[in-house]
Amino acid sequence: MTSSNELRQKKIIEKTEAFVKAELSNDPTGHDWWHIHRVVQMSKRLADAEGADIFVCVLAALLHDVADEKLNESKESGLRKVGDWLETQLVNKEECRHVLEIISTMSYNAGTNPPMRTLEGKVVQDADRLDAIGAIAIARTFLYAGWIGHPIYDPDIVPRDSMTPKEYRHDKSTAINHFHEKLLKLKDRINTITAKKIAEERHLYMEQYVDRFYLEWEGQV
Repeated sequence: MTSSNELRQKKIIEKTEAFVKAELSNDPTGHDWWHIHRVVQMSKRLADAEGADIFVCVLAALLHDVADEKLNESKESGLRKVGDWLETQLVNKEECRHVLEIISTMSYNAGTNPPMRTLEGKVVQDADRLDAIGAIAIARTFLYAGWIGHPIYDPDIVPRDSMTPKEYRHDKSTAINHFHEKLLKLKDRINTITAKKIAEERHLYMEQYVDRFYLEWEGQV
């Protein structure tokens, strides 16, 4: 028999899915509804394997890019939007606080955010980062680079070893540089044992792609 709490959670998830689809369905940056769908599915898989609270993980995964500062006037305005939404649902104060904490600290942000405090935060962060490693990540990288006006590659624009969050967001770079500046670093920033195993294979695929790119660029293959 389904408990009243399970029914409450099911209703919240269904309404949140509809809300997020309305917010992100037309996103052109690679942070669209289907990115959310993949992060949710991976969050469920990781939460089940790691023993995390699946409801909190799914709710945070659904809402994490509604608050993304790339898609809002500021990080604060994005978090307010999520907080306002949660207040309209039957989300208790602890669940609301937990979801907002996860969302506010899960982004890469040039590697400056503190480590996740809770298992649920680690799960959702891993799920989001796994979507930035591997075959789909390659496609998303070029989509986002085109959207912000960065070239595919320019040998005269070298990858940056370190940068501030502002530089990470706004300085000129290239799609290929993004692999060196962020994506190829993510494998070593994964939290959970389950996600680490998935990341290893995806990372290798991505490395092989970048190596092949340089060979084709120089006409060697």
